[in-house]
Amino acid sequence: MALSFCGNDLNNSYSVEKGVLNNGCFVDALNLVPHVFLLFITFPILFIGWGSQSSKVQIHHNTWLHFPGHNLRWILTFTLLFVHVCEIAEGIVSNTWMQSNHLHLFLPAFMGFIAATTSVVYYHNIETANFPKLLLALFIYWVLAFITKIIKLWKFAEEGLGVEHLRFCITAVLVVLYGLLMAVEVNVIRVRKYVFFANPQRVKPPEDLQDLGVRFLQPFVNLLSKATYWWMNPLIIGAHKRPIELKKIGKLPIAMRALTNYLRLKDDLDKAPSIWRSMYRAFGRPILLSSTFRYMADLLGFAGPLCISGIVEHLDNKTEPQNPQVNKDLPFGVYFMSSTQLLQNTYVLAVLLFLALILQRTFLQASYYVTIETGINLRGALLAMIYNKILHLSTSNMSMGEMTLGQINNLVAIETNQLMWFLFLCPNLWAMPVQIIMGVILLYYLLGFSALIGALVIVLLAPIQYLIATKLADTQKSSLDYSTDRLKKTTEILKGIKLLKLYAWENIFCDSVLETRSKELTCLRTFAFYTSMSIFMNAAIPIAAVLATFVTHAYISQSRLSPAEAFASLALFHILVTPLFLLSTVVRFAVKALISNELILCNFLFLQVNNGYFTWGSNLSTLSDINIRIPTGQLTMIVGQVGCGKSSLLLAMLGEMQTLSGKVYWSNGLNRQDSAASSPNRYSVAYAAQKSWLLNATVEDNITFGSPFSKQRYKAVIDACSLQPDIDLLPFGDQTEIGERGINLSGGQRQRICVARALYQNTNIVFLDDPFSALDIHLSDHLMQEGILKFLQDDKRTVVLVTHKLQYLIHADWIIAMKDGSVLREGTLKDIQTHDVELYEHWKTLMNRQDQELEKDTEIESQTTLERKTLRRAFYSREAKNQIDDEDEGDFSPRILPYIPWRVCWRYLSSGGFFLVFLLVTSKLAKHSVMVAIDYWLADWTSSASNDPISSFISDATDQSYLLVFIILCGAGIVLCLITSLTVEFLGLSAATNLHHNLLNKIIHAPLRFFDVTPLGQILNRFSADTNIIDQHIPPTLESLTRSTLLCLSAIGIIAFVTPVFLIALFPLAVAFYFIQKYFRVASKDLQDLDDSTQLPLLCHFSETAEGLTTIRAFRHEARFKQRMLELTDTNNTAYLFLSAANRWLEVRTDYLGAVIVLTAAVAAIWMPFSRLQSGLVGLGLTYALTVTNYLNWVVRNLADLEVQMAAVKKVNSFLSTESENYEGSIDVSQVPEDWPQHGEIKIQDLCVRYDPMLKPVLKHVNAFINPGQKVGICGRTGSGKSSLSLAFFNMVDVFEGKIIIDGIDICKLPLQTLRSRLSIILQDPVLFSGSIRFNLDPERTCTDDRLWEALEIAQLKNMVKALPGGLDAVITEGGENFSVGQRQLFCLARAFVRKSSILIMDEATASIDMATENILQKVVMTAFADRTVVTIAHLVASILEAEQVLVFSSGILVEFDSAANLLAQEDSLFSILVRTHK
Repeated sequence: MALSFCGNDLNNSYSVEKGVLNNGCFVDALNLVPHVFLLFITFPILFIGWGSQSSKVQIHHNTWLHFPGHNLRWILTFTLLFVHVCEIAEGIVSNTWMQSNHLHLFLPAFMGFIAATTSVVYYHNIETANFPKLLLALFIYWVLAFITKIIKLWKFAEEGLGVEHLRFCITAVLVVLYGLLMAVEVNVIRVRKYVFFANPQRVKPPEDLQDLGVRFLQPFVNLLSKATYWWMNPLIIGAHKRPIELKKIGKLPIAMRALTNYLRLKDDLDKAPSIWRSMYRAFGRPILLSSTFRYMADLLGFAGPLCISGIVEHLDNKTEPQNPQVNKDLPFGVYFMSSTQLLQNTYVLAVLLFLALILQRTFLQASYYVTIETGINLRGALLAMIYNKILHLSTSNMSMGEMTLGQINNLVAIETNQLMWFLFLCPNLWAMPVQIIMGVILLYYLLGFSALIGALVIVLLAPIQYLIATKLADTQKSSLDYSTDRLKKTTEILKGIKLLKLYAWENIFCDSVLETRSKELTCLRTFAFYTSMSIFMNAAIPIAAVLATFVTHAYISQSRLSPAEAFASLALFHILVTPLFLLSTVVRFAVKALISNELILCNFLFLQVNNGYFTWGSNLSTLSDINIRIPTGQLTMIVGQVGCGKSSLLLAMLGEMQTLSGKVYWSNGLNRQDSAASSPNRYSVAYAAQKSWLLNATVEDNITFGSPFSKQRYKAVIDACSLQPDIDLLPFGDQTEIGERGINLSGGQRQRICVARALYQNTNIVFLDDPFSALDIHLSDHLMQEGILKFLQDDKRTVVLVTHKLQYLIHADWIIAMKDGSVLREGTLKDIQTHDVELYEHWKTLMNRQDQELEKDTEIESQTTLERKTLRRAFYSREAKNQIDDEDEGDFSPRILPYIPWRVCWRYLSSGGFFLVFLLVTSKLAKHSVMVAIDYWLADWTSSASNDPISSFISDATDQSYLLVFIILCGAGIVLCLITSLTVEFLGLSAATNLHHNLLNKIIHAPLRFFDVTPLGQILNRFSADTNIIDQHIPPTLESLTRSTLLCLSAIGIIAFVTPVFLIALFPLAVAFYFIQKYFRVASKDLQDLDDSTQLPLLCHFSETAEGLTTIRAFRHEARFKQRMLELTDTNNTAYLFLSAANRWLEVRTDYLGAVIVLTAAVAAIWMPFSRLQSGLVGLGLTYALTVTNYLNWVVRNLADLEVQMAAVKKVNSFLSTESENYEGSIDVSQVPEDWPQHGEIKIQDLCVRYDPMLKPVLKHVNAFINPGQKVGICGRTGSGKSSLSLAFFNMVDVFEGKIIIDGIDICKLPLQTLRSRLSIILQDPVLFSGSIRFNLDPERTCTDDRLWEALEIAQLKNMVKALPGGLDAVITEGGENFSVGQRQLFCLARAFVRKSSILIMDEATASIDMATENILQKVVMTAFADRTVVTIAHLVASILEAEQVLVFSSGILVEFDSAANLLAQEDSLFSILVRTHK
């Protein structure tokens, strides 16, 4: 047909005899004028604007501004575009009914579409430039368009056209839309006054946009960018070139920050004490918005099945209405159709299906995003609330175990997330019932009564799903309990690995972990079973529902089942299953959220008692009858034996203990609690705790602790604490970050940094709790003289010092002596000398053990040489890493992009067993083949049935054979669903079992050097986070990935089979998909890493705060720590929000790709000529195309997840290559006498020892002979090799030359288990394990109670243990925290006595106990081990003055070997020098 604007089938097409406006063609031409005007005006402005601004828009957003009515304008414009599409479709379809082409029917609509698009692009550019004057062009356009449409509607009404004509309705809607847009424009003029007013209003962009550090732009971009996450493009595409860093994602907008949301929640909580009501008031509006989006998405979801039904039905019938005779009676000489006629056009249905999918997916992603953003805001508020409560926790809550670190971490990491996830799923609670009801109604409309049978199957099976979900939750909770227990035991093993190896107990403790692991695996087995049942139900329910429906329909229905009905029903069943499956999850999360809510509220209630003594929370008072005074500006010392309450007294003064009666008053008459509220700085106390507490920060940050930096003061403090040599060893000096809890530092170094912190703070009061316990006498003297007496006393600061070093009492201005929780004596040293002669004489005896008047050697080698060598070793690997990092920074080579580690995947799968891998592959392929076969058979069945319209469906053998095969295929599909779901879960379980078992064996039997160079946190991560991923996360990801991929491949295969022309469109779609997933996976991994890396500091900050509560409150630094927590929360929330936005970015694009696939498949099916048989295949192809939309994004998401999760397997594998110690030995165990060593004779012949083949020797050519039963002392300056010799006795180091012979046997030839189990050692650091006292003394359970009591009596602990509930079965908490440091060391001494070995090695074992106890112990060792060989490595030389033989080491060489008396007689001997210099 020839082209003509007004058509040439009527003679009067261009006639204006009745007036210009009475010619429909001219009216349509008039409607072109506004559109042409807009394009003519705006295009030059747009080109000029883009040339100057478009490149800067993403970087500089400080001019962005939303004009009034911004969102309404975008919504109206999108509606306008949709109406224009309908107008074009109506015009084109109407044109097909005419004898010649009438371009005026659709061309003005097409131009209107272009003009509407241009208007919104133009508006966006004006808005981002904040130049409202240019909006005048849009105002004129809306006015002109409104007038022309009013004229057109008026003329239609004159011709008698009404709402039954579609074009009339479209024109009326356009009039309304143009009118509303005109009103929006008038409102902008009214508010901004940019034209027609003398003083235009100047408006600045939001505060967030003026801060270029804010990069999360979702709240500030236009509606289209919000819906499609277009603003994320630069970040996601840029990630391909450079990794995404914290700097790149910037800060959060003010409205999303934790502080803002905390204040909002707190205000609402003050008004209504119910947290649920407060949460609703604070965060209810966005949840309602999200729910609205969800409703719209769910309702649009039903358009898919209905459009498929329409397309297949029209293709099947092939009965198009005949074109009516065009006559002169037609209004304006053109055909006007109804909406029903338009919807009978299959191309129109295909376009509607496409648009419905686009809208549905956009609304769905918008709903997800809004709930996630709200959930993150809630989590930020809750974290701030929890932190605030933690800062007000009483110390007794922590010390008595009422509130543990584990509980706090649980609240932060799990409970807040439970509430956040509940909020994510909240809209489902009320959207799902509507979705289910709508689905059932539509099914009934399509299939009648038989549809209710299918729906009934789904509804009846839904409770089973809920039951499975509940069981899953319970099992996971049990599994988590066992997992926590296993991790606790593993942590204790790793912390005490040196002791376990020395005592040959590693296998006992390993078995204990494996026992807990076996219980955990039992839970995981149950978990795997229920998970596989859940997956099976999700896959099998649609098959069962379809089977029940179609079989029922075949038997009871009188009408034929057409392909249109069959495949629309199939699509509806798939829609119905999802909400029913999710409903159980949502209900479960709702229950968890209620529990989490209670936990968050209840865990912080603590008791305030005002009637009694000082206590740690029990009814028994810890301190009683305390009446003391601390003189201002003087040095007060608190002394007393281990466990007498010295530290408790300090904490009581700080307000950390529960006060049963009496109060702690400060100089102004206020008690500690009152002063806290009034002045946060004036009454702050610089406090150094007995158990050193460090931040995971730089050395400088740990010392300055938030105070202003003063170079002079800082250097004075460093010198006073002798820290400069240690700092010089660090890779970055005092800017080096020390590890978690100072893990890379020795006890002495940690303690000196804590003391330095207390010294540096400019406070009037300083509390020092036993600062000398981990220091030798030389360092203690230096700290006392330079730090306390000079630095603190010169400033006239009030100092309270708890100490065991009685020799310093002469410097005290005031002394408080304590005994059994009460004050024994108080006053100056002179007062005590006068009034309590017995006590003074006792002190004098102890003080005389180290003569204060001995001459000091000025040429002493730095006392911390060994600590510093250890420090250098600890940072050795870090320095190498930093060098590599620096090299990387200088190298501008392209980024190495992440990839799926297929080799690691294979390693994981092979760990599960080859049979299970084979079964998984074959069952998966078989299952999906059967699924396709079911649907293909249904298509063939319904198509063949429609060829022979007879009254009953089951009338002949053919129909019965179709039904029988259909039932068999459905049954096979259900069975295969069960097999695949079980196989994948149990494959994962098998792999997890093997990997953990191998990892534990490798780690537990690794040499000690491995633990020196590998951070504890890194090893623990393998057993916690990585094991958890392998246990619970990889199997469902693997199942989901294989299912999604096979579904997508089978769908594309079916579409290509039905419409081969689809393959032409498949290539560009595949290319688009490839690039989308390529960019997303890189960005997703970076953002996931950022989320993980920002979550760890947040959790650590909570743990650090809980551990250092006393110190923080003493210093009055609560506000600074709270601010740090808010910053860390915001940083983590930023990473999480960007990750969430990236997921939405992917899903929107894959959903749109899926919609294009559906459109392409539909158009290809309509366009190709079909016979009647193939109409069922068209339905099959379109139904499968709909599933692609659901599963495309899951393929990419699961690929990205698997990539991240496989990193856990890779990390575990890297540890599996660790070399183990050689446990075998060259002598068989049977050749070693059972009572070896019988005598305790030790021969050391030409011994050379090193820690690693790569390191220098630490002992060189040592020769010595120790007689049986001798008491031998080993001494030397720090780093001389004393401790290395003790490790050599146990074959813990590399003896590369020479040998040690004990009772005639070379120890290097012995099996390690035999050697280490026959010797005893007491280490400097006391290590206790959680469990009973009995277990700690005798984990092998070989000793009688009498022997254990005897050991406790020797260690001076019998009375104390007898007083405990349970006696030997009394509980020791983790790390022995319920006993003082001195008591822990005494337990370690008792443990050594239990093992009746003829050789005992004491490695600086008395460093942490007071002098009186040490004195007793030295005598006990001499008597209890009178007939045994005792080798003492001396912390204080005075402790070995009575030794029969002394070995003196210097730089790894044995320089002196004689009795103590002979060596002291030689004035120039090194031993004499060491005695004189307190060494």
